[in-house]
Amino acid sequence: MRDATPAAEAAPDTGAARRRFTRAGAVNVAGNLAKILVEAGAGLAFGSVALVADAAHSVGDLLASVVVLVWGRNVYTDPDDAHPHGHQRVGPLAALFVAGVVVLLGLVLLYESARSVLEGPTVAFSPVLVGALLFAMADMALLYRYTRRVNAVVGSAALAALAVDCRNDVYTSIAALVGVVGVLLGYPLLDAVAGGVVSLLVVHQGGDIARENVTYLVGAAPSEAERRRVVEPLRAHPDVRGVHDVAVFYDGTDLEVEAHLEVDGELTVVEAHDIESDLVDALEARPDVGDVGGPDRT
Repeated sequence: MRDATPAAEAAPDTGAARRRFTRAGAVNVAGNLAKILVEAGAGLAFGSVALVADAAHSVGDLLASVVVLVWGRNVYTDPDDAHPHGHQRVGPLAALFVAGVVVLLGLVLLYESARSVLEGPTVAFSPVLVGALLFAMADMALLYRYTRRVNAVVGSAALAALAVDCRNDVYTSIAALVGVVGVLLGYPLLDAVAGGVVSLLVVHQGGDIARENVTYLVGAAPSEAERRRVVEPLRAHPDVRGVHDVAVFYDGTDLEVEAHLEVDGELTVVEAHDIESDLVDALEARPDVGDVGGPDRT
């Protein structure tokens, strides 16, 4: 897995992973809802465009969290007749939706920043605005840390995307805070400048999430370093004489491995099959590998 989606520390059983994922999704929904209520209330009360815009940004985050909670957990559903390879692609698909929300709202924030430059701020400064923004930053920072910690075990692309979005929310709240303090100090242009910079960062990070999860969805190959980590145990086995026709690619967030192994021709079919089974079991025990096969696998 790439850095944006931490590899699982261990491979928990499916039921435990699903429960952790569901709980993390629900916490994200609650955290975003709390941020919306606090920021929107303060922003509307004192006419702060920055706070209302940041609250509107979190409405999109709330929608993304609901989609991940309801839809993304299907990745833990067992394979069935309609999906014989499981539902591993559902997580990246949900993460791709989150990426779209992140990019769209980043562009909205950029538009709002440009409009602030042209029209000027209308906010009346109040300490309540600062308190609301500090609450929003603490809320998203804690939510980011919690989601990352859960995802270190679960290894979900969708949760990784939500975690990045939480981190982005901290940045947008900082931008809003700079704007509010700028109004207090007589420099309202700081609101627009800070908002523009952060919005570009949000768009960039949303693009990173999208690119990674498109890789998972189209079955692209992993990095060369990841490929070597998968293939080297095959080559290192003392009874393997050669390895060729190797293919390592993503099926959702899981790696699929195909390889042809050469062994001593004097071995019986049963002995050769036992070697193959040992290697397959060893690779499939890795949390990032889903299935292992080969042209001659029986």
